Amino acid sequence: MEPALPPRPWKIPESVLVVIHTPDLDVLLIRRTGGEGHWQSVTGSKDDVDEPFGVTARREVWEETGIDTEAPGCVLTDWYLENVYDIWPQWLHRYAPGVVRNRERVFGLRVPSDTPVRLSPREHDAYQWLPWQHAADVCFSASNAEACLLLPRWAQTRA
Repeated sequence: MEPALPPRPWKIPESVLVVIHTPDLDVLLIRRTGGEGHWQSVTGSKDDVDEPFGVTARREVWEETGIDTEAPGCVLTDWYLENVYDIWPQWLHRYAPGVVRNRERVFGLRVPSDTPVRLSPREHDAYQWLPWQHAADVCFSASNAEACLLLPRWAQTRA
């Protein structure tokens, strides 16, 4: 008889959304696996309650795209924007009982135009670079679409 696996810890209801973009404001979107076909920016939850959002953002970008946020030409910036939303019912089982909302911190990551992408096949099966307006139209998440639409104004004020 095989030993039982330890129970999986509850997901922390605090996450990041990282809009990866080129200097020309082309946005990287990645498609979730599992038949959902949802296009999105990089997202992911904290591994620990005390993990700073910036650490979460760097880890999730690396895990999902293979992009090193500290590579030459890359600039990761905390937008100091947060979204709070209801967790989809099909995902509630991943969270502790009674947890129904998630807090999402938004970041931007400017990368050189020729940045290679290496997807994590467990999570994503395709990627595309799109102009920011088109990326907003393709995102399945309203908060992700809004972040894409904020990109030109935000990038201009931080340039």
